Amino acid sequence: MPIIYLSPSTQENNYFVNGGTEEQYMNLLADKMIPYLDASGIRYVRNTPSMTASSSIAASNAGNYDLHLALHSNAAPDDRYGTARGSIVFYYPTSEKGRRAAEIIADGLKAIYPIPNRVRAEGTTAIGEVRRVRAPSVFLELAFHDNEADANWIKNNLDTIARNLVLSLTEYFGIPFYETESARSGTVDVSWGVLNIRARPSQSAPILAQAPDGSSLTILNRSDGWYLVNYNGTIGYASGEFITLN
Repeated sequence: MPIIYLSPSTQENNYFVNGGTEEQYMNLLADKMIPYLDASGIRYVRNTPSMTASSSIAASNAGNYDLHLALHSNAAPDDRYGTARGSIVFYYPTSEKGRRAAEIIADGLKAIYPIPNRVRAEGTTAIGEVRRVRAPSVFLELAFHDNEADANWIKNNLDTIARNLVLSLTEYFGIPFYETESARSGTVDVSWGVLNIRARPSQSAPILAQAPDGSSLTILNRSDGWYLVNYNGTIGYASGEFITLN
Protein backbone atom coordinates (compact mmCIF):
# COMPACT_ATOMS: atom_id res chain seq x y z
CA MET A 1 0.00 0.00 0.00
CA PRO A 2 1.25 3.52 -0.71
CA ILE A 3 2.86 5.64 1.97
CA ILE A 4 3.26 9.42 1.86
CA TYR A 5 5.23 11.98 3.84
CA LEU A 6 2.67 14.61 4.85
CA SER A 7 4.30 17.97 5.46
CA PRO A 8 1.94 20.78 6.54
CA SER A 9 3.54 24.21 6.84
CA THR A 10 5.70 25.02 9.87
CA GLN A 11 5.55 28.78 9.15
CA GLU A 12 3.92 30.13 12.29
CA ASN A 13 4.69 33.75 11.38
CA ASN A 14 2.68 33.81 8.15
CA TYR A 15 -0.61 35.36 9.24
CA PHE A 16 -4.00 34.97 7.58
CA VAL A 17 -5.62 38.32 6.83
CA ASN A 18 -8.69 37.19 8.80
CA GLY A 19 -6.82 35.71 11.77
CA GLY A 20 -4.72 32.64 12.45
CA THR A 21 -1.56 31.44 10.75
CA GLU A 22 -0.46 29.33 7.80
CA GLU A 23 0.97 26.73 10.17
CA GLN A 24 -2.30 26.55 12.10
CA TYR A 25 -4.60 26.07 9.13
CA MET A 26 -2.38 23.75 7.13
CA ASN A 27 -2.10 21.50 10.18
CA LEU A 28 -5.88 21.62 10.59
CA LEU A 29 -6.14 20.59 6.93
CA ALA A 30 -3.76 17.68 7.54
CA ASP A 31 -5.87 16.68 10.56
CA LYS A 32 -8.94 16.59 8.31
CA MET A 33 -7.11 14.45 5.73
CA ILE A 34 -6.16 11.71 8.20
CA PRO A 35 -9.59 9.96 8.40
CA TYR A 36 -9.81 9.86 4.60
CA LEU A 37 -6.24 8.56 4.30
CA ASP A 38 -6.99 5.86 6.88
CA ALA A 39 -10.28 4.93 5.21
CA SER A 40 -8.59 4.56 1.81
CA GLY A 41 -5.58 2.64 3.09
CA ILE A 42 -2.94 5.31 2.40
CA ARG A 43 -0.27 5.18 5.08
CA TYR A 44 1.49 8.35 6.13
CA VAL A 45 4.21 9.87 8.26
CA ARG A 46 3.70 13.48 9.24
CA ASN A 47 5.98 16.30 10.32
CA THR A 48 5.27 18.36 13.44
CA PRO A 49 4.86 22.13 13.96
CA SER A 50 8.15 22.20 15.88
CA MET A 51 10.04 21.10 12.76
CA THR A 52 11.39 23.28 9.95
CA ALA A 53 11.37 22.87 6.19
CA SER A 54 14.92 21.51 6.39
CA SER A 55 14.14 18.97 9.08
CA SER A 56 10.99 17.93 7.22
CA ILE A 57 13.07 17.32 4.10
CA ALA A 58 15.60 15.32 6.12
CA ALA A 59 12.86 13.22 7.71
CA SER A 60 11.28 12.56 4.31
CA ASN A 61 14.60 11.57 2.79
CA ALA A 62 15.31 9.22 5.69
CA GLY A 63 12.30 7.11 4.71
CA ASN A 64 11.04 5.38 1.61
CA TYR A 65 7.95 7.30 0.54
CA ASP A 66 5.82 7.08 -2.58
CA LEU A 67 5.04 10.81 -2.45
CA HIS A 68 6.03 13.87 -0.44
CA LEU A 69 3.07 16.23 -0.04
CA ALA A 70 3.71 19.71 1.37
CA LEU A 71 0.66 21.77 2.38
CA HIS A 72 0.99 25.56 2.29
CA SER A 73 -0.95 28.75 1.74
CA ASN A 74 0.44 31.58 -0.35
CA ALA A 75 1.12 35.32 -0.06
CA ALA A 76 1.53 37.86 -2.85
CA PRO A 77 4.47 40.27 -3.20
CA ASP A 78 4.08 43.67 -1.56
CA ASP A 79 2.88 45.37 -4.73
CA ARG A 80 0.05 42.81 -5.10
CA TYR A 81 -0.65 42.14 -1.42
CA GLY A 82 -4.24 41.13 -0.86
CA THR A 83 -5.19 41.09 -4.54
CA ALA A 84 -3.82 37.79 -5.90
CA ARG A 85 -5.91 34.62 -5.87
CA GLY A 86 -5.50 31.03 -7.00
CA SER A 87 -4.01 27.61 -6.26
CA ILE A 88 -0.58 26.53 -7.52
CA VAL A 89 0.59 22.92 -7.31
CA PHE A 90 4.37 22.81 -7.71
CA TYR A 91 6.48 19.84 -8.83
CA TYR A 92 10.09 19.29 -9.92
CA PRO A 93 10.28 19.72 -13.72
CA THR A 94 12.11 16.46 -14.47
CA SER A 95 9.99 14.30 -12.13
CA GLU A 96 7.35 12.51 -14.20
CA LYS A 97 5.65 11.12 -11.10
CA GLY A 98 5.73 14.49 -9.35
CA ARG A 99 4.25 16.18 -12.38
CA ARG A 100 1.50 13.59 -12.71
CA ALA A 101 0.61 13.91 -9.02
CA ALA A 102 0.57 17.71 -9.27
CA GLU A 103 -1.64 17.69 -12.36
CA ILE A 104 -4.12 15.28 -10.75
CA ILE A 105 -4.27 17.41 -7.59
CA ALA A 106 -4.70 20.61 -9.62
CA ASP A 107 -7.49 19.05 -11.70
CA GLY A 108 -9.20 17.94 -8.50
CA LEU A 109 -9.00 21.38 -6.92
CA LYS A 110 -10.60 22.97 -9.98
CA ALA A 111 -13.82 21.25 -8.95
CA ILE A 112 -13.97 23.03 -5.58
CA TYR A 113 -11.93 26.26 -5.85
CA PRO A 114 -14.17 29.29 -6.63
CA ILE A 115 -12.16 30.36 -9.69
CA PRO A 116 -11.15 27.13 -11.50
CA ASN A 117 -9.11 28.87 -14.19
CA ARG A 118 -6.75 30.14 -11.49
CA VAL A 119 -5.71 26.64 -10.46
CA ARG A 120 -2.61 25.24 -12.15
CA ALA A 121 0.27 22.79 -11.84
CA GLU A 122 3.70 24.34 -12.35
CA GLY A 123 7.27 23.08 -12.41
CA THR A 124 9.86 24.76 -10.19
CA THR A 125 13.43 24.32 -9.00
CA ALA A 126 13.21 27.13 -6.43
CA ILE A 127 11.42 25.33 -3.59
CA GLY A 128 13.44 23.10 -1.27
CA GLU A 129 10.61 20.65 -0.58
CA VAL A 130 10.46 20.04 -4.32
CA ARG A 131 14.14 20.28 -5.27
CA ARG A 132 15.74 18.49 -2.31
CA VAL A 133 13.25 15.70 -1.62
CA ARG A 134 14.14 12.20 -2.79
CA ALA A 135 10.56 11.00 -3.28
CA PRO A 136 8.29 12.43 -5.99
CA SER A 137 7.16 15.70 -4.45
CA VAL A 138 4.20 18.06 -4.64
CA PHE A 139 4.24 21.46 -2.94
CA LEU A 140 0.73 22.85 -2.73
CA GLU A 141 0.10 26.58 -2.39
CA LEU A 142 -3.59 26.12 -1.67
CA ALA A 143 -4.73 29.76 -1.86
CA PHE A 144 -3.58 33.25 -0.82
CA HIS A 145 -3.88 33.85 2.92
CA ASP A 146 -3.38 37.60 2.40
CA ASN A 147 -6.54 37.73 0.27
CA GLU A 148 -9.72 37.79 2.36
CA ALA A 149 -11.81 35.74 -0.08
CA ASP A 150 -9.12 33.06 -0.39
CA ALA A 151 -8.47 32.99 3.34
CA ASN A 152 -12.18 32.59 4.04
CA TRP A 153 -12.42 29.83 1.43
CA ILE A 154 -9.68 27.86 3.18
CA LYS A 155 -11.16 28.32 6.65
CA ASN A 156 -14.72 27.46 5.60
CA ASN A 157 -13.88 24.43 3.47
CA LEU A 158 -11.21 22.43 5.30
CA ASP A 159 -13.12 19.13 5.21
CA THR A 160 -14.09 19.55 1.55
CA ILE A 161 -10.49 20.36 0.62
CA ALA A 162 -9.16 17.42 2.66
CA ARG A 163 -11.54 15.00 0.98
CA ASN A 164 -10.67 16.41 -2.44
CA LEU A 165 -6.93 16.01 -1.86
CA VAL A 166 -7.23 12.41 -0.69
CA LEU A 167 -9.52 11.62 -3.61
CA SER A 168 -6.75 12.90 -5.91
CA LEU A 169 -4.16 10.81 -4.06
CA THR A 170 -6.20 7.64 -4.59
CA GLU A 171 -6.43 8.48 -8.30
CA TYR A 172 -2.66 8.96 -8.42
CA PHE A 173 -2.00 5.65 -6.66
CA GLY A 174 -4.65 3.77 -8.63
CA ILE A 175 -6.62 2.59 -5.60
CA PRO A 176 -10.28 3.09 -4.58
CA PHE A 177 -11.35 6.13 -2.60
CA TYR A 178 -13.43 5.33 0.46
CA GLU A 179 -15.44 7.63 2.63
CA THR A 180 -14.68 7.34 6.32
CA GLU A 181 -16.32 4.29 7.86
CA SER A 182 -16.22 2.53 11.22
CA ALA A 183 -13.94 -0.52 11.19
CA ARG A 184 -15.30 -3.93 12.11
CA SER A 185 -13.77 -7.34 12.70
CA GLY A 186 -13.83 -10.33 10.40
CA THR A 187 -12.56 -13.90 10.15
CA VAL A 188 -10.86 -15.60 7.20
CA ASP A 189 -13.05 -18.41 5.87
CA VAL A 190 -11.28 -20.50 3.22
CA SER A 191 -11.81 -24.18 2.53
CA TRP A 192 -8.16 -24.70 1.65
CA GLY A 193 -4.94 -22.70 1.41
CA VAL A 194 -4.75 -19.09 2.54
CA LEU A 195 -6.41 -15.75 1.83
CA ASN A 196 -4.18 -13.43 -0.18
CA ILE A 197 -3.94 -9.81 0.97
CA ARG A 198 -3.16 -7.78 -2.15
CA ALA A 199 -1.80 -4.31 -2.95
CA ARG A 200 -4.86 -3.38 -5.04
CA PRO A 201 -8.37 -4.82 -5.45
CA SER A 202 -7.38 -7.12 -8.30
CA GLN A 203 -6.50 -10.81 -8.57
CA SER A 204 -3.37 -9.80 -10.50
CA ALA A 205 -2.12 -7.31 -7.86
CA PRO A 206 0.99 -8.16 -5.81
CA ILE A 207 0.43 -10.24 -2.67
CA LEU A 208 1.39 -8.38 0.53
CA ALA A 209 0.51 -11.11 3.06
CA GLN A 210 -1.34 -14.40 3.37
CA ALA A 211 -3.89 -15.12 6.10
CA PRO A 212 -4.71 -18.73 7.06
CA ASP A 213 -8.25 -19.98 7.65
CA GLY A 214 -9.65 -18.71 10.94
CA SER A 215 -7.37 -15.67 11.10
CA SER A 216 -8.78 -12.47 12.54
CA LEU A 217 -8.53 -9.23 10.61
CA THR A 218 -9.95 -5.72 10.73
CA ILE A 219 -12.14 -4.60 7.85
CA LEU A 220 -11.53 -0.92 7.12
CA ASN A 221 -13.82 -0.53 4.09
CA ARG A 222 -15.52 -2.47 1.34
CA SER A 223 -16.81 -2.14 -2.24
CA ASP A 224 -17.26 -4.24 -5.38
CA GLY A 225 -16.65 -7.52 -3.59
CA TRP A 226 -13.31 -6.43 -2.09
CA TYR A 227 -12.50 -5.51 1.50
CA LEU A 228 -9.76 -3.16 2.56
CA VAL A 229 -8.33 -4.97 5.58
CA ASN A 230 -5.67 -4.71 8.25
CA TYR A 231 -4.10 -8.11 8.88
CA ASN A 232 -1.46 -8.05 11.62
CA GLY A 233 -0.39 -4.55 10.59
CA THR A 234 -0.46 -5.20 6.84
CA ILE A 235 -3.08 -3.11 5.05
CA GLY A 236 -4.33 -4.41 1.72
CA TYR A 237 -7.28 -5.78 -0.23
CA ALA A 238 -8.92 -9.19 0.16
CA SER A 239 -11.83 -10.85 -1.58
CA GLY A 240 -14.97 -10.52 0.52
CA GLU A 241 -16.01 -13.99 -0.63
CA PHE A 242 -13.61 -15.50 1.89
CA ILE A 243 -14.27 -13.27 4.90
CA THR A 244 -17.00 -13.73 7.49
CA LEU A 245 -18.09 -10.58 9.28
CA ASN A 246 -18.14 -10.88 13.06
